[in-house]
Amino acid sequence: MIPFAPSAPSTLGIEWELALVDAKTQELCSRAQEVLARVQQKNPELSDATEGAHLTGEFLDNTLELVTGVCTTVAEAIEQLRHSALTLKQSTDALGIEFFSAGTHPFSRSLDQPVASKERYLKMLERTQYWGRQMVIYGVHVHVGVDSRDKALPIIDGLTTYYPHLLALSASSPFWEGVDTGYVSQRALMFQQLPTAGLPFHFDSWEEYEAYLQDMLHTGVIDDPSENRWDIRPVPHYGTVEMRICDGLSSLKDIAAIAALTQCLVESFSRKLDRGEKLEALKPWHVQENKWRAARYGLDAIIIQNNRNDERPVQEDLQELVSELSPIAQDLGCVEELKHIKTMMGSGGNSTRQRLVAQSAGGNLRAVVKDLVAQCL
Repeated sequence: MIPFAPSAPSTLGIEWELALVDAKTQELCSRAQEVLARVQQKNPELSDATEGAHLTGEFLDNTLELVTGVCTTVAEAIEQLRHSALTLKQSTDALGIEFFSAGTHPFSRSLDQPVASKERYLKMLERTQYWGRQMVIYGVHVHVGVDSRDKALPIIDGLTTYYPHLLALSASSPFWEGVDTGYVSQRALMFQQLPTAGLPFHFDSWEEYEAYLQDMLHTGVIDDPSENRWDIRPVPHYGTVEMRICDGLSSLKDIAAIAALTQCLVESFSRKLDRGEKLEALKPWHVQENKWRAARYGLDAIIIQNNRNDERPVQEDLQELVSELSPIAQDLGCVEELKHIKTMMGSGGNSTRQRLVAQSAGGNLRAVVKDLVAQCL
């Protein structure tokens, strides 16, 4: 049995992964432990994972993660991230380090990046070898509280239908080791190479999901349920559904918009389930194709909407979706944050911006990093 601890509906938490770079060269720098030690000394409140917002290390020694506490509104979560980021900047400035968030670093080599010295990370690296060393990627994760175990898996099905919308909006990894990949999200396709990562499976019941995890544990695929690294997954311990689709987002306004969209979608699905409605699961081959289209074309993607094979430009669908969710946004107090989705669409997305910055700089990708750093605060 995997107990699910129900949470207050539509409470949320955000995890923001940050890449550390040398302030002079804009190359990734593996100094996370040094930064963490300084923060612990100067701002010990950010080191306590049990008391609200905190800072932690990640898989790579060039990565830090800002994590909020449990929040009731998007605005509350964003204010926690802002305060934490400003506090972090005091320490990084003193060390000659800067930070940004995007799906990938535009030019640093993945094989040059040391992994954090933690047993679970080293074990994963031993198993995954070359592909594990490629995971120089950064994302934004949004947890949303669910008040019933029986809602968690249907809500995951519902969010999976909107996978391409969330990825297209957040896509920010067009460059990989100095090369323009032709994709807007290199990260999305890179991360799925890991065992248990990628698109979630569909289950008709919580018992089926438990049986799946038991199979994974029994056969040694995972040692703990948290190692099930789907792009959308239940987190029973917290009583949440965790949306892990998005590339790293450089601005707090963009993070707020994505968090608002996720929160509103989960609340919408929860209300439908309360009314006895069934959430239709999109065919897995449609979900897979939608993910690829969003990673390749971003906001220019044409997506598959439903199991009747209807297709539509993702921007048109997003425009309508924002309008449909507006009453729920009103209830949740995130109207302005949700409206920012339209601004994000109008800009063409962060991948477009990175390419324009690179073009203006004559192909110098250090200019892209500088621009990403400037967007953070």
